[in-house]
Amino acid sequence: MTGAASAGCYNCYTPSPCTTCYQQQYVPPQYRTVDETVMVSPGAVVAHRTPAQYRTVMVPQTVMVAPPSVQYERIPPQYATRQRVEMVSPGYSYYAPVQMNCASCGY
Repeated sequence: MTGAASAGCYNCYTPSPCTTCYQQQYVPPQYRTVDETVMVSPGAVVAHRTPAQYRTVMVPQTVMVAPPSVQYERIPPQYATRQRVEMVSPGYSYYAPVQMNCASCGY
């Protein structure tokens, strides 16, 4: 007996198909794309200081027109959506029976 059809078929006397011939099958890895929200920049608070304002009302006298102040500007955090690929299942191989005719018995 020679050839791929007769591999594993030894003394097949019954009229059933040869069940000892197998072929290796490969299943590639499975991936999926995941969207995730990530922070691009954190939020912040910025203080804007305004100095006091003075004005001369009369020649010898200067008075305060506005006191010093601080105004706070709140900057919200900035986010973006990033895509990444992750593996769902790794690739694997298995042996599956092959429906072939046995070279010795013809089934």
